[in-house]
Amino acid sequence: MFDKMNLGDMGKMLEQMQEQAAKFDAELAERTFTVKTGGGMVRLEMNGRGEAVDLEIDDSLLEDKASLQILLIAAINDAVKMVEDNKKHSAMGMLGGMNPFAGN
Repeated sequence: MFDKMNLGDMGKMLEQMQEQAAKFDAELAERTFTVKTGGGMVRLEMNGRGEAVDLEIDDSLLEDKASLQILLIAAINDAVKMVEDNKKHSAMGMLGGMNPFAGN
């Protein structure tokens, strides 16, 4: 299949892939994911790149270090999983839209 593609076609394909990757990264940066644990006592917001952008902690947890630690760990793990699942889903959609052999 690759023998039908010349270097110019491969270069164009690579350029399109790079443009798609840049667009993908920009879209991820704009998305936000919010997780609440402990009945809303801890609320964590992450962007699509997996960076924490906001954290709210109920004042009552400030006196209960063990509970605060458990809820923070749960919120972080849940948010990271949401971000990773979104990245996988978005990447599969991006790759599914590319067909370098179309028309060949």
